[in-house]
Order: sequence, then structure tokens, then C-alpha cells
Amino acid sequence: MTTHVTVFLIVFIFSFGFLAYNLNRILNYLKIGQKENRFDRMGERLENVLSVAFGQRKILRDKWAGPAHFLIFWGFMIFLIAVVEAIIQGFAPNFTFDFLGSVYSFITLVIDFFDLFVMLAVLYALYRRYIAKVPRLQADKHGKLDATVVLVLILIVVTAMLGENSAHIAANHFQYSGYEFRPISKIIAGIFYSTGENGAIFYEIFWWIHILTIFGFMNFLPYSKHFHVFTSLPNVYFNKLQPGKYVPKKLDLEDEEAEQFGVLDVEHLTWKQILDGFTCTECGRCTDVCPAANTGKPLSPRKIIVDIRHRTEEKAPLLIKGEENPEIMEKTLVHNYISDEELWSCTTCNACVYECPVTNEHLDAIIDMRRNLVLMESQFPNELNPLFKNLEVNFNPWAYNHQDRAAWAEGLNIKTMAEDSNAEYLFWVGCAGSYDARYQKVSKAFAKIMQKAGVEFRILGTEEKCNGDTARRLGNEYLAQMLMMENVETLNKYGVKKIVTACPHCYNSLKNEYPQFGGNFEVVHHTELIDKLIKENKIELTIDANETKITYHDSCYLGRYNSIYDQPREILGQIEGVELLEMERSKDRGFCCGAGGGRMFMEENVGKRINVERTEEAVNTGAETIASACPFCMTMLTDGTKALDKEEIEVKDIAEIIAEHLK
Repeated sequence: MTTHVTVFLIVFIFSFGFLAYNLNRILNYLKIGQKENRFDRMGERLENVLSVAFGQRKILRDKWAGPAHFLIFWGFMIFLIAVVEAIIQGFAPNFTFDFLGSVYSFITLVIDFFDLFVMLAVLYALYRRYIAKVPRLQADKHGKLDATVVLVLILIVVTAMLGENSAHIAANHFQYSGYEFRPISKIIAGIFYSTGENGAIFYEIFWWIHILTIFGFMNFLPYSKHFHVFTSLPNVYFNKLQPGKYVPKKLDLEDEEAEQFGVLDVEHLTWKQILDGFTCTECGRCTDVCPAANTGKPLSPRKIIVDIRHRTEEKAPLLIKGEENPEIMEKTLVHNYISDEELWSCTTCNACVYECPVTNEHLDAIIDMRRNLVLMESQFPNELNPLFKNLEVNFNPWAYNHQDRAAWAEGLNIKTMAEDSNAEYLFWVGCAGSYDARYQKVSKAFAKIMQKAGVEFRILGTEEKCNGDTARRLGNEYLAQMLMMENVETLNKYGVKKIVTACPHCYNSLKNEYPQFGGNFEVVHHTELIDKLIKENKIELTIDANETKITYHDSCYLGRYNSIYDQPREILGQIEGVELLEMERSKDRGFCCGAGGGRMFMEENVGKRINVERTEEAVNTGAETIASACPFCMTMLTDGTKALDKEEIEVKDIAEIIAEHLK
């Protein structure tokens, strides 16, 4: 056995032995989490991996950093062939994949060019951190240093590969050997070597630099935020199969043996939530789009996920070994790592989940921690006390009498299901549409549209109760489930099949969450139905004589949760004389109004008001009317125009705009 092989064997055993130790260590950390089945629907999961992981779909949403990361990712995927070849050469120095023939020519050509591409991409990444100083990359000094180390290691790898290949060509009298084809390496060989005499020596030097850097790199990763190199593919594979939307886990509140509801510490998280912590790239895309973070609130979605990893690394070894350390064990994830204020700042807009390139599920963790605060500790903002009481007693968020729920419909010739259940649609009016004086106008406008189109619909009247969305997002799962199950019982009693609603929160809950409780219905949003009625010529529209300029605000629960972006815009586009202006942040990048996740019923005492931030963006379009399709959004945007002294700008629901233009 030669010295080369002997030394390599020692390095190989140590490197892969240490890597195996660390991978096993982290795998054991996942085992402290709660069980959760993420092994179903293999085909859909593989499709997700191809799209998000290999296709880099989410990464490419960033038009500058996206392509650079794409090149680095695919460079390393392709470099795996060269790495395997180099490892085999450690045991058999003369080995190559040359026996693949012309396929090897293509492989070597691609690797040669990707050496250059990756080098340029790494230099661009360093430029973004140290010269352009992109804000989200400056937030964490340790993370910035970590990224720099990894980028430098990648730069060493690609430089060593080019050096290795060019030296090999020089040693071979500036000729390719066999089927290899490396034009860039050949040019470099011609520049740096006058003769091939030193080629073999430099080849050995570069080969060792290449292999040692690779081994060092892979063993650095388990201690780095770049551990996602190992975990991103499985994390994407095990992602929830509900693209864009978030459906909370159903808690078994009847489990008499349950000692904990929600999450207080890492052992209460699921194994997937812990995996999220170790997969986070700390890129900051989630925090960059977070409405709370953008307006000076204490919440950073990135910090939430990173804190999960840090707390796991601290506590998991003790749990695994069954050891006690009072200083560590007396602390908890909630309170000591993640403050209550952070959790209550979340609007559940889903922007963080939507942007995350490795499909971390921030909302799962946040809602589970809220559940602990409400169900286990009764620790929540004071203004939620009357909200919870009203939901429980009056079945709406306010103190309105439940018997007045159908008062808005008096004189409109609208029947209830109790009077006659023979109808195509149940119109789920929602709490705002039933009680809020401003949004009652929307209910009436939409009812007028359906009546004009000859749509047979009914309402539940006093049998309708709050859909439970607000209580669920605030962590009050007990109250949410009570409302949901009572509504399901009522709907099933009448054999309801199709539901239409003007509230995205009701829409999302009825469509995506009620199936957990035995409620399976075809649910459409009023913009979907209005769009359908226009296209089927069941309603006709007049020309807008004022040639109104309108900007449309995307509701988070309609857009990111349910991918309804086009229908509202197509509706407005059907009105001749209306000019639709888009805000800077629109569609799946739309900015939250600030009311979701129960924030509608809490004050903003820190930083800039989210609704003001969004309203400013709407005002800057030059629009005369702000169109919305959500009662929460309407309230927040109306308050925003008042705060900005822009009350001349009207805020209208799409149903109102269409009702005004009915022939």
C-alpha cells in the first residue's frame, strides 16, 4: 500500500466516522419530538422535491440571489461526480470514469464550465454580504461569518478542481487523456505551465486540497447553519402537502392522558418542527416579508426557527441521556428563548412560509406555542378576554345579540335554511357581514348580485355561528373546536353541499379546516362566483362613466392561503372605464393588512401600524378607490385612510363595485 493510499485511508475513516457520529447525534435529537405522519402520498412529495428542491422554485423568486444560488446548488450536484471520482482515486490513484466514453466527455465539459459559474456565483454572494450589504444578510454577525466560511470553502473547492484538472492536462503534455474534455482547464494549463514537468506535482497538491476541503466542509456542516445541505431535501419531502395554505393540527382535547396541549418546550414540538430548526438557512427571506418585522414589532420568523434549533441543541442531549441540569432544564423554549410578545405579534399572513426556500413551517410552531399560552397557562393579552367571552356566549367576536344575526337581511326577501333548504348555495354571511354596519352593505350588495343573476341561495340566520378561525389562530383550540363542530352539525343537518361566502377567513376555514371535523363542502368565495356569473352572462355591467382608478388589495387568506389572485382582477377588468393599478407588493407578494391571526382584536402598541404601511402603498398608486374582498382588510384599510387623512379615497368591496355597475 502506497503512502498516498495509507494517508487517504486514515483521513477517509476519520472524516466519515465523524460525519456519521454527527448525523446520528442530530437524528437522535429529532426523536425527542412528538410523532407525526409525514410518510403518505409519496408521489406528491417527490413532485414537491423536484419542483422546490431541484427546480429551486422558491429560491428563484429572488431575481438576483436566486440564479446565483441555483448555479451553486446545481454546481455541487454535478460536482458530486467529481467528488466520487476523487474519493475512488484516493484508493486507486489512476482511476477515472473515462470508461463511460462520450458520456464522460459531456460530464467533464459541464463540470469545467460549472467550476467557473460557481466561482462567479460565490464571488457575487460575497459581494452582496460585504459590499452591497443586503440588510437581511447583515442581521446576524455569527450567521454572516458562518456564511463567509462556507463560501470561502466552496471557492477553495472549485479553485482546487480547476487547478487539479489543469495540472493533469499539463502533465499529459497539454493533451486530454481519453475521453475527457475540459476546455477551460486546458486554457488555464497553457497560462500557468510553460512545460508539463511540474504538472504531476501540482496535480497531487491540488487533489489533496480538493479532497481535504470537501471532507472538512462536510464535517463543518453539522455545526453550521448550512446543515441544510444535508436536510433541505428531506425537509422539502416531508413538507405539508397543502401548497400555500396553513391548516393547524387538530388537537385531541378529549385525551384524558394528555399532559400538555400546545408547545412549551422542544420535546412538545413534532420531529418535523425540530427538523425545520436544523434546516433553516438563516437567509432571512421570511423576516424580510413579515409585516410585523417590517413595522418594528419584536417578531422575526427566522429567529423563531433558529431558537428552536438552539434550544434543541441545549436540551436534547440531556433528555436523551436522562440527565438533569437545573440551569438548563428550568428554562423553556417559550418565555426564555421566544417571548410572548413575539408570538402575539404574528398576523398569520403566511408570507414567511410562502417565501421559505426549504419549506419551513413557521406558523405551525407559532400557533402551537400560542396554544400552550392559552390552554395551559392562560397567558394572553387582556383584550382577548372579552373576545373569547363573546365568541363563547354570543357566537361572534363582539357583544352583539346572537338573535340579531339575520337582522341585516330584513326586507330583502332572503329565506333561511330553516324556512326552505332547497337551494344551490348556502350564503355563509360571517360575523362581520351580519353585524358590522359597514360590511352589512357588502352582504346586501352580494345578495343583490345573486338575486339579479337568479342564483338560488339561503342563509342560516340565527343558526350560523362564528367559523372559529380567530379563536384557532389565537391558540384557543377548545373554543374553536366547539364552534366548528356545532356549525358542522348544523350544515350537515340541512345537507349543505355548496357554500359561498364573502369572508376569506370563513372561506379558508370552511374549505380547508372543517373536513377535520366532518364538514366536507364545496366552498367558493364571492369573487369566484361573481366572476363566474359575469362570464356566463348572467349579469351585465354598465360603463364606469367616471373612469375610476382602482387598486386591489390581496387578502392573505384569499391569496397566499388559497391562490385566488386572478378572479378579483378579472372582475374589475370587466368594467369598461375602470383602470386597475397594481401596488408594488401584490398577488403572492402582497403585504398583510395586519388583521389576521386575531390581530384584528388587539392593539398595535409597538412600531408603525401595519395597516398604515399597507394603505400608504395603496395611496401611492394614485388610485381613487381601494378594492378589497375581505371584511378585515376593509376595516384596516379604511382606518388607514383615516390615519393618513386620505378619506377622499374610498375603500369598497368588489361586490359593492359590481352592484353599483349592474344593468
